[in-house]
Amino acid sequence: MNTNLNLYDLVITNGWVIDPSQSLNGNFDIAINNGRIVAISHHLPAYKAKQTIAAKGYLICPKFIDLHVHVYEWITTFGLSADDVGINAGVTTVIDQGSSSAFTFPGFKSNVVEQAKTDVRCFPLVNHLAAQALGDSESGLENPQKVDIDPLIQLAIENPQIVRGFKAHAESGTISRWGMGVLELARKLGDRTNLPLYIHTGELFPVVAANRPNPEKIVENVLSYMKPGDVIGHCYSCQPDGVMGTRTTVPKWLIAAIERGVLLDLGHGLQFSFDIARRMMEQGVLPHTVSSDVHGDFNRVHDDSHLNYSLCGALSKLMALGLDLENAIATVTINPARVLKAEAEIGTLQVGSVADISILELVEGDCLFFDSLGQQLVAKQKLVPVWVVRSGELIQPHRRLLRDLEIYTLTKA
Repeated sequence: MNTNLNLYDLVITNGWVIDPSQSLNGNFDIAINNGRIVAISHHLPAYKAKQTIAAKGYLICPKFIDLHVHVYEWITTFGLSADDVGINAGVTTVIDQGSSSAFTFPGFKSNVVEQAKTDVRCFPLVNHLAAQALGDSESGLENPQKVDIDPLIQLAIENPQIVRGFKAHAESGTISRWGMGVLELARKLGDRTNLPLYIHTGELFPVVAANRPNPEKIVENVLSYMKPGDVIGHCYSCQPDGVMGTRTTVPKWLIAAIERGVLLDLGHGLQFSFDIARRMMEQGVLPHTVSSDVHGDFNRVHDDSHLNYSLCGALSKLMALGLDLENAIATVTINPARVLKAEAEIGTLQVGSVADISILELVEGDCLFFDSLGQQLVAKQKLVPVWVVRSGELIQPHRRLLRDLEIYTLTKA
């Protein structure tokens, strides 16, 4: 008996590994012990494993990170199951954007973070009203002049693993009520905690008509409050007050902001436009991160029946629009890991990092995708998750919410 064999909990053999954090793109074996990656090699030396996956033909990536989801299930109307949009959608880390606050975080931590298999983190909302009504977007927002940011700062200090930034809205409805007060508050929070801001763009809340701001100036003004590492959400929004708005040319002030380190996130959601994406991508403006903004119906509790987009679907759409595979993988692995300032642990397959891995099939063949306006796009391939590894545990996702990947496949006569 050979006593010199390396002993592993799990080995993934001969998979097509793409890990932008290490510039890896090729066939490798990956060995896992005690929830950590312990070896990665073209051919592992002699070993014995408790479990082995033959991954030839599959794409092996660092954990997919969805930077924008809503998973405060049962407390907000629009909150979904963290595991449905996480591990069961091929994603091992999700970041809830703005569903919790200093008032509601304890419940979020105990009922969502600590119960989910998925790695759940959050950006609490800056101006969250204490007595928020379920799904009532107007009563759920507080006048920034009445907000005490000290509890939010304390929240970040006491929960550094979970609270990784702060969420604020900068769109026509918010600005018509409070001007740039919410942004001023968010900037103070970011400076005092050294955490990034995630800023929603594109009209969302009811607008005070008498105070409607100039839609072409909103994002330009918002950017003056943002620092390197902060994130602009919904970069390919179809809304007139979005990043691109009705322009045909990417404005110089946006290019300048990107050059000084402000980051763009896709945040697919209900605003994603193929036309805007094409226009901006053709001019070289790509998202730094791709996220889904998956959520349920705002007006009915726990209703996901209308959800028809996902993180893997969003990646597939951008690839069909011209984003190359390696850059696409970076937008959901190392790039969001750096936004979270967690790149030493997640978003990488480096030896010693947490063994969180997304395993996918690059399915060839015509498939039909839709944007938020109902426009169609025929893609030649799509990314479909087949397994995830979460802290060394192999899980087969049920993919219940991946309707955009499962339904719209074209068959040729």
